[in-house]
Amino acid sequence: QVQLVESGGGLVKPGGSLRLSCAASRITFSTYTMGWYRQAPGKQRELVATITKDNSTNYADSVKGRFTISRDNAKNTVHLQMNSLKPEDTAVYYCRAALLAGYWGQGTQVTVSS
Repeated sequence: QVQLVESGGGLVKPGGSLRLSCAASRITFSTYTMGWYRQAPGKQRELVATITKDNSTNYADSVKGRFTISRDNAKNTVHLQMNSLKPEDTAVYYCRAALLAGYWGQGTQVTVSS
């Protein structure tokens, strides 16, 4: 069974940084497009960033210039470096692996508050 396990969430003040990680197992990680999505209370889940097997990246306009997605195929891990965090970045952040099928992690909470 495919497993995606997120870590690195927490409480941070506005302007601060966090680094999320997602460790994948039971997939051929290097062939998958990996992504981060988020869902704030009362809102739909939205795309944050994706990275293809060829390391092409895509970002939501709201995070461009502040967030960076990267992958480590040797460790089957994808990261999301989040800088200059804002209160509106508060959400549960989910990792996704996509090829022919898609898989989701369980999510990690990120709270940006003073």
